[in-house]
Amino acid sequence: MTTVAFIGLGAMGSPMASNLLAAGFDLRVFNRNPAKTAELAGKGAVVCGSPAEAAKGSQFVISIVSDDNATREVMLGANGVLAGAAPGTIIIDSSTNTPAMAREVAAAAKARGCDYLDSPVSGSVPQSRGAELVFMVGGDAQAFEKAQPVYTATGRMSTRMGEAGAGATIKLINNMLSGTVNTAIAEAVSIAEAAGLDLDAAYKVLNEGAAASRLTRTKMEKILKRDFSPQFQLALMEKDMRYFMALAQEVDRPTPVAAAVRNQLHAARRADLGGLDVSAVFLHVVGERSKS
Repeated sequence: MTTVAFIGLGAMGSPMASNLLAAGFDLRVFNRNPAKTAELAGKGAVVCGSPAEAAKGSQFVISIVSDDNATREVMLGANGVLAGAAPGTIIIDSSTNTPAMAREVAAAAKARGCDYLDSPVSGSVPQSRGAELVFMVGGDAQAFEKAQPVYTATGRMSTRMGEAGAGATIKLINNMLSGTVNTAIAEAVSIAEAAGLDLDAAYKVLNEGAAASRLTRTKMEKILKRDFSPQFQLALMEKDMRYFMALAQEVDRPTPVAAAVRNQLHAARRADLGGLDVSAVFLHVVGERSKS
């Protein structure tokens, strides 16, 4: 039986881990807050006291944590994954990190005799629950092929983008587009409301227009219902936009649109909206206070 260690049981990680159990993998789990391991323990997962303990004896390790700092701790720390992983272990990191962080961990993993695949995902909580995530992967081609059963158990598609850091790069580009569309939707709804349009009719028409997408369907609905329960937290999107801006500076390309969007998201986070769904940028746009 193949054993997978899973690090990070948040809104995305917990359903991913459940899907691995349902697919027949043995599962070892670690989460900084042990309370979040209870449900998986009841399904047969082994709860571990550190990332190193979880990685010990596992053929694969999956991690999905909040940012570079968290990744550095769970991967490179004294009790991190690489402290416990045996040579030959394949590490699948689905966190949204900077490309530089991905390359740093990949180098450390290689020195340990392990393979590191930066594998951030497209999709939010519903796609995680339904095993419909899309993995964007950077790293060794052979390790990518060996990891296919794990990707298949948790997602609908995995694409290798290139060497270490390539997955992180395309993920930041993806989230720049997502953050921009989310912010544009917020502005569009604010104008529709201010102009006195029938909002149900506007929703139907806009979702039949050229700009229609999964985001216009889901995020516009959340705004109209004032339901800002998090599918993807605004604070995480703002962080990803900040990482994207650093990437743009690294490759020396201007990003005036992304800069404006990041400013809106940054202001919304500072207005205590960071724990809400990214669609809550609407509250900042129109100057409403959150009731959540």
